[in-house]
Amino acid sequence: MKLPGGNPMGKPMGKLGKVKSMGKMHKVMSEMKHGALHSGSKSGPLVKNRKQAIAIGLSEARKAGEYVPPVKTPDKMGRYK
Repeated sequence: MKLPGGNPMGKPMGKLGKVKSMGKMHKVMSEMKHGALHSGSKSGPLVKNRKQAIAIGLSEARKAGEYVPPVKTPDKMGRYK
């Protein structure tokens, strides 16, 4: 049973950010696959590294105001205690 005043998409609140940012990531990764993703501006060099493409996608999603989880640093991952 849905309660009135819930979120408009009817999904659990934790999933909303993931759903919105996945569209931007899909667009960026498909651009890289087709050889159309540039680093920096459109006149910059083509991106060939998958990790660099992911970083560009996350950056664009953050600039667009979509929720993206914060970057995990080694001290927060519990690696160095």
